[in-house]
Amino acid sequence: MQNPTAPTIFLASSSQYRRQLLNRFLDSYEAVDPEVDESNPDGLGPAELARDLARKKAEAIAINARKALVIGADQLAVLDDRVLGKPGDHQRAVEQLLAASGKSVTFLTAVCILDPVGRARYEHTDTTVVRFRDFDRRLAEAYLRHDEPYDCAGSFKIVGAGFVLFESVRTDDPTALIGLPMIWVADRLLQLGYLQPRTNKAPTPIDGSGSEHY
Repeated sequence: MQNPTAPTIFLASSSQYRRQLLNRFLDSYEAVDPEVDESNPDGLGPAELARDLARKKAEAIAINARKALVIGADQLAVLDDRVLGKPGDHQRAVEQLLAASGKSVTFLTAVCILDPVGRARYEHTDTTVVRFRDFDRRLAEAYLRHDEPYDCAGSFKIVGAGFVLFESVRTDDPTALIGLPMIWVADRLLQLGYLQPRTNKAPTPIDGSGSEHY
């Protein structure tokens, strides 16, 4: 589906899950770790922080790839107004899951696309709400041993067996929970001519608020 005459595409992410999503319809792109500091010294709220990190990741790669389209993304999991980081190890993952038992966790998946042709920036944030069923430590332990989701915010893999922990999922784009809202991404790439067939409709930058150049 990729337009062979369009500029190169870069994914500003080291996530294997985002690469797997892009692999579904892109024949050629480069994935590069943007190595961005993901701390929050300014005390931004979760949604604003996700957008800020997605933008910074895209801009970090665009500096050395000015003729390429760059896709940056970031995802935050929020429980009781607290951002859940990647657990990193088994014990922290158990703690995250038990804290989420019987509650709703909001996943904010932000995307920033920098287009070299129009020199414009396009941004979008998807909100997905996962309601976890009531479960005990035994189920949490069993699930974690099965999927080992220690590199995933929220301590589960939707591409694995994470659904055993869910009561419901509310979302406009099921791929957003994996790490990249592909309905929106595909729409932008189609409108910008990076996918075929190309549409004549001009895309609306920054969620409809007008074009912002970089």
